[in-house]
Amino acid sequence: MPAPPSDAAPLGRLLQIMARLRDPDGGCPWDLEQTFATVAPYTIEEAYEVADAIERGDLSDLKEELGDLLLQVVFHSRMAEEQGAFAFDDVAAAIGDKMLRRHPHVFGDHAYASAAEQSADWERLKAAERAAKGKAESLLDDVPTGLPALTRAVKLTARAARVGFDWPDVSFVFDKLREEVAEIEAEVDEADPARLRDELGDVLFVVANLARKLEIEPEDALRGANAKFIRRFRHIEGELAAKGSSPAQSDLAEMDALWDAAKALERG
Repeated sequence: MPAPPSDAAPLGRLLQIMARLRDPDGGCPWDLEQTFATVAPYTIEEAYEVADAIERGDLSDLKEELGDLLLQVVFHSRMAEEQGAFAFDDVAAAIGDKMLRRHPHVFGDHAYASAAEQSADWERLKAAERAAKGKAESLLDDVPTGLPALTRAVKLTARAARVGFDWPDVSFVFDKLREEVAEIEAEVDEADPARLRDELGDVLFVVANLARKLEIEPEDALRGANAKFIRRFRHIEGELAAKGSSPAQSDLAEMDALWDAAKALERG
């Protein structure tokens, strides 16, 4: 089975490639075995790869990762088309219609007095769309369960905040955080795994609220902390290796001192 011509329109060519990969007559056995559920983890992974390329400022890599993410959309669309549900063109048309609907100030004659007014109307339009679908009985119903837990916590509390269920200011969040930390400290001696898990969840939930109040994306903040940890631990490894040693041969006091040295170097 010949490959689609390389001079074909790029998107049409990609759609043809996926159709052939999924063709029961001579297609790829792996691609043919996949379902929405088995492909979903790859879709999530590719979205993170895009975010990683952006964070690194690598535009060449970003181009490749966006292609990988686009392939996921094409893959899901192809499987849906095979079931007679929808096709890629329906996906593109639906998001186009949504963008037109949600930007009446650009594609219509509506005018907003401020960005805040526009954001409020955006949420109103989204709420109207949810109501039209007849799915959401609660304000929180359609916050996706597949989101990273910290991100979902931010979205859940932001939804509740729209109707006034929120702390007045960030000082109340700090008070709550201290309260929750005290509660988990009190549970440590009991060593009940279920209780500890519950109390730690409360701490993380308040941290997500703190991030929302500070207008910081918690996943971004945690990725930054991860990168910082890697940098500083690699410094420890490098300094020890220069002395013919390693972390396994060192002790906490020595590694702590090297950690502090790495911090001092970063601060200049």
